[in-house]
Amino acid sequence: MAALSQIARRRLAAGRTRDLCFAAFFFIYAWGQTSAYRSTYPTMQDRLNFANSFGDNKSVRLFYGVPHDLLTAGGYAAWRVAGVLAIFAAAWGVLAAVRSMRAEEDSGHEELILSQPVGRRISFAASIVAGVAGAAILWLAVWLGLVVAKLPAGESALFALGLACVGLVSLGVGAVVSQLAATRRLALELGAGVLGLAFVLRVIADTANSLDWMRWLTPLGWAEELRPFAGSRPAVLLLLLGGAALPIVAARWIAMRRDVGVGFVQASDTKEPDPTLLSSPTTQALRDERGRLAAWLIAGGFFAVVIGLLADSVSSTNVSESLNQQLQKLGVSSVTTASGYIAFSFLIFILMVSLFTASQIAAARHEEADQRLETLFAQPVGRGRWLAGRLALAVAGAVLLGLVIGFLTWVGAALVGADISLGDMLGAGANTLPIALLFLGLGALAFALVPRATSGIAYGLILAAFVWQLFGSLLDVPDWTVNLTPFHQVALVPAESFKAGAAIVMVVIAVLAMLASVRLFERRDLTGS
Repeated sequence: MAALSQIARRRLAAGRTRDLCFAAFFFIYAWGQTSAYRSTYPTMQDRLNFANSFGDNKSVRLFYGVPHDLLTAGGYAAWRVAGVLAIFAAAWGVLAAVRSMRAEEDSGHEELILSQPVGRRISFAASIVAGVAGAAILWLAVWLGLVVAKLPAGESALFALGLACVGLVSLGVGAVVSQLAATRRLALELGAGVLGLAFVLRVIADTANSLDWMRWLTPLGWAEELRPFAGSRPAVLLLLLGGAALPIVAARWIAMRRDVGVGFVQASDTKEPDPTLLSSPTTQALRDERGRLAAWLIAGGFFAVVIGLLADSVSSTNVSESLNQQLQKLGVSSVTTASGYIAFSFLIFILMVSLFTASQIAAARHEEADQRLETLFAQPVGRGRWLAGRLALAVAGAVLLGLVIGFLTWVGAALVGADISLGDMLGAGANTLPIALLFLGLGALAFALVPRATSGIAYGLILAAFVWQLFGSLLDVPDWTVNLTPFHQVALVPAESFKAGAAIVMVVIAVLAMLASVRLFERRDLTGS
């Protein structure tokens, strides 16, 4: 038991930055959304107007699920807060499991642990204990956020427990893919694929009334069916707990039957050599990243088409004056027009393209942590040339992703006859780039200066800026504090005119940051994991 406790504490400590960042976001989101609902809809008439406007709107269900009570702050939180945080809890579970299991093996730490009088059963159990402790931290953050927002403590505890259990289900999924995959990155990709499937099933169930039974096929649907504050169903927790236990048991069974450092499913070595895209370090990076780029394009394109298809339907939606005032703080004149709705939706696409650039910086850091750069730089390849090539690849990928999103949004809108031009939508796609390039430059600086913290800084800056843009605009805080986030400086095209001045400033800062990162990277030592 002493060894189990010691290893679990070490693995919990290793993921403390991730857990605390997720917990802070969960607290802010739970508190902020619930408080904003009360201030935005202070009267029952306002709440009735809101419920009539968005209760049956398929485009809103796409993101948040089916609402069961939009007339109370608790019912709103069960819909809006749970709909978003369930997805983040699922992502946290996969990240936590892969970091605690597969990443430990990739780095060689697992072999050092097993060289001591510690069995694989104890090591596996320690990872699960650390994951459960992390889920408890998330539970506490959500519960505190709701209680601070003046919701009943008992129902808030059930609400938070449902989200924590979604995280535990994904922890089990992450444990399974960590045993199947041979590398951390492949495990993350497999886990992301499972989560993507779970999300698609939830979207289909929530938007197609005849297929609502599919909600019971996904843990995101189970969390929705828990219905805290709106006719609670505590028995659904048993389904969530069972959904967490089964993959954990399966992962343990696999872990006991494979060698350390390899995946249960091993790749074949009989495939013919393929020299495609091996002519330079940059083309080799493209070869390594093309599958992930395709995944980003497919995911972004899918949602772009959906947003376009739903754009015309919002023109008949009635929105209360108080909600319009809140939307104007975000830079949206109205969501009751096709262009206004698309402009509002493009906030998510701006976030998506920015996260794509962060993923490219994280991939560069992954190459260094795996010590692949030592072999590469032993060849006649300069450090500056390599990083410049990676940054150029990230820029090209961001441009492609932004334009594809804009084009496919137009395709969806054109199919339903919405009055949106192709030029406007390509402009909206291009409008995602200045802020994405800014975060790319800042992430590159982090890679050059503090390599071990690269991923945390690259993703953390984006998420912190985006969350503050949402809540700072909705809450009564000084305007100058909201102006600090780059998202506030981006015009929501096509409802607004493109802000050329702000875009130029962001691009200039991005270019300077990238040039500085190249120079700094040439001068620092390579750093392992």
